[in-house]
Amino acid sequence: MFLYGLVVPVTPTALENRVGIAKGDEQRWTSILLALYGAALFIAAPISGYIADRMESRRWPYLTGLIALAASTALLCVGTSLGLWIAGRLFQGASTAVVWTVGMALLVDSVEKEHLGQSLGYIGMATSLGSLTGPLLGGVIYQSGGYYAVFGTAFGLIGVDILLRIAVIEKKHARRWLENGAPQEITTMSACKTSETKTTLHITSTPDAPRDEEENNICRTVDTTREAPPSTDLPSTLTPKNRLPTTLILLFSPRLLCVFWGWLIVSLLLDAFDGVLPLFVSDTFHWKQAGQGLIFIPISVPQLIGPGVGALIDRIPHCRRYLAFGAFLCAVPPCVCLRFVLYDTIEHKVLLCGLLSALGFSIAFIIPVVGYEVNAVVVEKEQIDPQVFGKGGALAQAYGLTNSAIALGSLIGPILAGFIRDSAGWATMTSVLAIISGVSALPALLMSGGWSDTRQEMERNEYAN
Repeated sequence: MFLYGLVVPVTPTALENRVGIAKGDEQRWTSILLALYGAALFIAAPISGYIADRMESRRWPYLTGLIALAASTALLCVGTSLGLWIAGRLFQGASTAVVWTVGMALLVDSVEKEHLGQSLGYIGMATSLGSLTGPLLGGVIYQSGGYYAVFGTAFGLIGVDILLRIAVIEKKHARRWLENGAPQEITTMSACKTSETKTTLHITSTPDAPRDEEENNICRTVDTTREAPPSTDLPSTLTPKNRLPTTLILLFSPRLLCVFWGWLIVSLLLDAFDGVLPLFVSDTFHWKQAGQGLIFIPISVPQLIGPGVGALIDRIPHCRRYLAFGAFLCAVPPCVCLRFVLYDTIEHKVLLCGLLSALGFSIAFIIPVVGYEVNAVVVEKEQIDPQVFGKGGALAQAYGLTNSAIALGSLIGPILAGFIRDSAGWATMTSVLAIISGVSALPALLMSGGWSDTRQEMERNEYAN
């Protein structure tokens, strides 16, 4: 998110001074470049999720994504033609798909279920920090240090990210090193034939029970609250030959489709403002690059409450649907009232910052909810049928598909907002965003518990048996 936002305040000026775009065309090409990023992200996300689920380690796809991210940043850095900027944004979107998808799967692999909501809240906070510091530092560094200083910052961050990723020890690798220290756990896992990602076992047996019955008791009491599928000794109603592809199974889930919609709208709202805010404050308040970056502070800082929202979700899981429903409705008034920001006065500048803050708080409540729901849907399906997704599981693919929803929002948001503002004005654009947010409240209400797939699938399984 930092690398994505870093060039947001730089793009309009760079397109005019380095590429030679006519002065009146900056809004159109700024929106198009953001949309190209989203298009590449949309295509690459499910592919990267499929590959990550079938690789033994998350390390290599993650590192590959970071290296590709550095290459795409280099294309933007040296770009003096429109073709290089287009290629850079496309390549950046594809590499971001890998980093985001594999990173989310790695997180869920590593975190216990009772802390997952809070951890996803930290992901939301990190997203907001990237969204905040990217445009902010991009504008400030560009104005004070020049064009190449901006990209030097980007390369430095990528280098740190690569070093941190190399330092990560994945849980499945650590388990092998600890075999001598915990032989009972490893033996039990082998007896149950569980997935490598299983870590928590609760063993119940009686002293007089025969060994075979004791092993069966062990297998039956494996904790199924983790993301990995329960014991594969359980019968499956589908054989590998007639099992649907994992992607189709996920897409046929109404509940997961509601989650996709939630991610799509969050991304659409954020990226819509990425595409229009810098030019709006430039035209209305005559702010330069530093001001164009600083204007993202009000919408980003409120999202730092993400971990607190996630902790609330962990403590009261059933509140998720109501949090998302209320948050989408609360985003409507600030979007509508943005139409009243018209003049270059202190009052209107304060009004703009206040309304963007209100919108930021609404989005802060949505992100942990939709992030948590992705894992919840996968776990629910695996508890019904442990072999439904096959050996590799579906976690990375599920996050890959939600990444596609984010990408689709990145594709639609800048184009929708940019072209509406160009053709019908700022007031019409903000009204359209308000309508989209209000309509999205209903799928959010149905998303968690209101439209569950569990009962439908259990009925199908009972019929099949």
